[in-house]
Amino acid sequence: MTIFDKIINKEIPAQIVFEDEKCLAFRDINPQAPVHVLLIPKRPIPTMNDVQPSDAELMGYLMVKAPEIAKQLGVAEKGYRLVINTNAHAGQTVSHIHIHIIGGRALSWPPG
Repeated sequence: MTIFDKIINKEIPAQIVFEDEKCLAFRDINPQAPVHVLLIPKRPIPTMNDVQPSDAELMGYLMVKAPEIAKQLGVAEKGYRLVINTNAHAGQTVSHIHIHIIGGRALSWPPG
């Protein structure tokens, strides 16, 4: 069980900004910008390498929800970044797919 499973199960607190039957979005505890939210599926998939064709609908759903959440948080018009890290070398620290929604300031590329 990951920390994200515990957040989904309400075993540990999180600043939830969106939730429905398929996914949950909450504020990152170590934000890299004024808006930094993690969007996670409620069904755990460890990494992008574990995504199967049967996950296509869920992954597409997350891609539809991300801009809705960005709009709700007031960053859609000026711009935001979506990031999915895969495995340790990319910076993934929790084995549960999560999409970072980052905005609220000008973002440089490449990221640090």
